Amino acid sequence: MASEAELQQFYIGQDISTVPKPAAILDLAIIRRHCRDMLQTISQLNVGFRAHIKSHKTTQLAHLQVSTSPTLAANFIVSTILELETLLPLLQLFKTQSRPFNVLYGIPLVPSHVPRLADIALHLSVPGSISVMIDHPAQLEHLHQFRSIANFAVGVFLKIDTGYHRAGLPPAALNKSGLVERIVDAERSGAVELLGVYSHSSLSYAGTTPEEAMMHLVREIEGCKDALRLHANLLSSDKGREVVISVGATPQVLSSRYLVLPNGEESPEAAALRKALRVQDISSSLRGRIEFHAGVYPLLDMQQWSTNASTSSSISAPLRNSSLETEVAISILAEVCSIYNDGKRQPPEALLAAGTLALGREPCASYPGWGVISSWRRQTLSDTESRLIVARISQEHAIVSYESGGDERIPLSVGQMVKIFPNHACVAGAFYNHYFVIDSDHDPDAAKIVDVWVRAKGSDEITRRVLHSRNQ
Repeated sequence: MASEAELQQFYIGQDISTVPKPAAILDLAIIRRHCRDMLQTISQLNVGFRAHIKSHKTTQLAHLQVSTSPTLAANFIVSTILELETLLPLLQLFKTQSRPFNVLYGIPLVPSHVPRLADIALHLSVPGSISVMIDHPAQLEHLHQFRSIANFAVGVFLKIDTGYHRAGLPPAALNKSGLVERIVDAERSGAVELLGVYSHSSLSYAGTTPEEAMMHLVREIEGCKDALRLHANLLSSDKGREVVISVGATPQVLSSRYLVLPNGEESPEAAALRKALRVQDISSSLRGRIEFHAGVYPLLDMQQWSTNASTSSSISAPLRNSSLETEVAISILAEVCSIYNDGKRQPPEALLAAGTLALGREPCASYPGWGVISSWRRQTLSDTESRLIVARISQEHAIVSYESGGDERIPLSVGQMVKIFPNHACVAGAFYNHYFVIDSDHDPDAAKIVDVWVRAKGSDEITRRVLHSRNQ
């Protein structure tokens, strides 16, 4: 497989129509804007931020998520050890800059992964650089192994279930089987450092208004505060303690932008969120500090777009018109291989050489399809025309038709390249080894390749890294 440097040398400067298809395309202009807006929002709200990289799995975009300023703390979440290993060159850069950083392994601790996590921590040799998520007492015994390998304590977040029911403990049950007490004891022994509590609720993905997203965020924050209040007597210390309350998902965090934009009279939901964000004493010796986390916001996708949680405008330019074409940074490039117009099918359809593997099979509640065809290199639709969507899908092929089911001719031709906005960026991206990067700020046609970003991907790569580590 070609290296990232070889891919860059070969492809940079080419038109994306020349690449093997299907292909995953990222628009750097949109990504830069989304990352800038997020950083500006959290700065104005005076909250912390932790960037999830599971959606894109690249070091380049991870760096944009936390800014290139060496003075800001760079906090990440990963879903796999391979993602963390992929971040190592970036983390080494932060180390040379004396930039504080922390990477959270973002699912409740997998015991067999502890040695690899500890090896990475030893390689970095930066105390406080690695943290894990705990929601069961049986996970604790493995944290001592981390300490013995890495030579410093692992950071710990207690996972709170605030209603999503994927992982974590309900606020009232956080001390299940003495979990909180045992964490505090492990901290006293030097095996761990308790950082705070963490909740992730994707319930907001089903919402359709920013107000709904705000209230999901309020409920997450209050659920975490409840967990801390109920166990403050166990967590407090004579010297006092500040704990991180890490909450969010892309719709919730995007909706918080309404608190920093001049939107006129504040809605009740915005007022409730503003109140929830205020740093408050949990007890006389326990204080909370809010941290947002989000991952897919630099890319967006049809599912995220359907929540309407974003302000749909840049903070620096709130009157800018927005659309899928200017807000969704990821698209899948595919080729039309057949057309069925003129009564061959009713309604007319087109066949694409890209299917479930290339697009994913995640549904979107806002429309009955598996992707929306971009207007790129096509005649722009009027406000009254129906858009083209991926209406049916199989493993390697997809059927395109009008969303309305109309009988107009499909305005495509055999061999034409189309861009498709996928329903779920994380799932669609998983098929690809790398992204072809364009920059619509400097290329109005959005077609010239300016970079190639390789994703963290593949069990063979995991095996190679493990064997390399064991041979050191």
